Amino acid sequence: MVSGLERVCATVLKRVTPSPKEKKDILALAEELSQKVMTAAKEANVDAEVRVEGSVAKDTWLSEEPDIDIFMRVPTTMPRKAFGTICLGIARAATEGFEQIERFAEHPYLESVVDHIRVNIVPCYKVGKGKWISATDRTPFHTDYMKPLLDQKKRGEVRLLKKFMQGIGVYGAEIKVGGFSGYLCELLILNYKSFVRVLRWAADWKERRIIDFEGYYEEREIEAERIFEEPLVMVDPVDKGRNAAAAVRKERLDELIVVARAFLKRPDLNFFYPKPTETLSSEKLTSVLRSRGSTLVFLKLGRIEAVPDILWGQLYKSQRSLRKMLEQNDFSAIRDDVWSDEKSLNMFIFEVEHPSLPVIKKHFGPPLRKRIECEEFLRKHLEAAHTISGPRVESGRWVVEMKRKHTNIVSLFLEKLKDGGRRVGVAERISQAVTEDLEVLVGEEVLELCSSNPEFARFLTGYLKGKPKWLK
Repeated sequence: MVSGLERVCATVLKRVTPSPKEKKDILALAEELSQKVMTAAKEANVDAEVRVEGSVAKDTWLSEEPDIDIFMRVPTTMPRKAFGTICLGIARAATEGFEQIERFAEHPYLESVVDHIRVNIVPCYKVGKGKWISATDRTPFHTDYMKPLLDQKKRGEVRLLKKFMQGIGVYGAEIKVGGFSGYLCELLILNYKSFVRVLRWAADWKERRIIDFEGYYEEREIEAERIFEEPLVMVDPVDKGRNAAAAVRKERLDELIVVARAFLKRPDLNFFYPKPTETLSSEKLTSVLRSRGSTLVFLKLGRIEAVPDILWGQLYKSQRSLRKMLEQNDFSAIRDDVWSDEKSLNMFIFEVEHPSLPVIKKHFGPPLRKRIECEEFLRKHLEAAHTISGPRVESGRWVVEMKRKHTNIVSLFLEKLKDGGRRVGVAERISQAVTEDLEVLVGEEVLELCSSNPEFARFLTGYLKGKPKWLK
């Protein structure tokens, strides 16, 4: 008798496995583009070895979702300063006439859309194993390592794991996601043999894990613990000093753990294919915002000139700094988030219990046993303009009641961000946008933006609901 788990997995596997015709068409396109890159490289007098890498090369891509990764392996004699510019020029020539977007990892690479297929043309150096110059130099070695180890069954298991992680929102090593890369999914399947066993491993998570498939640190586990600091460590089989799971943020790992438990308990297609969020109407959004009992403050910024990885890195850094700034001024954020369309709109959301605080606050000094610190506290607060009452001793500490510098959250943001916010930790490119066109919206003031921007309205709907789509 087929279990519900087996039935769901079989249904998904059928959907995500490319048909023979689909494979043939993608491989033909990959070969055609490789030849164009080779021709463009020769015209630029660059001796490049051109290879198809990634999921297409390893046959682990998902049906109707192919990404073609074409790598140019160039001689190590090419200077690093010229590496990006020369290779980008070759990539642009090879995809002339198609949409082209410059992306950035350690160095620039080109993303193009050819016949509705996303194509990444990535430069790397042609080096020996372990003699890496750039981060992408390992990729051809990953492909060569993985291909002979992935039989047809394991490739299917990889596809199941990728689709599952995609469905629950933890797939992708880019900074925006901070999740599991395709290569990491492949390594997990190699180690645990199947999609279901990977989920059982995650569901049983109790402490930090170090997975060493090649056994580089066998009987030297303490050394591995010193080298790697992340909560999840997958020792890269082609580079024992690299953690292939380094990009996985703790919250993404936590999400995988709880979703694995939920799926194993109640298998459902919804984990792989979540229903799109139904955006709340303007009237419903108004009702929810009014009845929520908190205050939502939105920092609206326009276009920020940065490729996605840099953009999201700076957005997240600024988000952390702004949250810290609020806390230092006694506005404890219930929750905060950041959203961007990566084009012309960037939004920070900070939700607090109250938009205003009392003028007076109680401020505790050091314990009496710390004599020097007590003297410093008295010098700072005795007869100071901000001191309303005290200093006096309470429960073995000096204490004063003092005036807050900032009592309104909007005024606080405007004051701290009037110079771009660099002094409170706002990242450079975000700071520039803050200086040029910051708009602070409170509560229902955001509804006009929701009416004109369905993508943000959908995001805000999900934020207000505050629970993952799979949770029922």
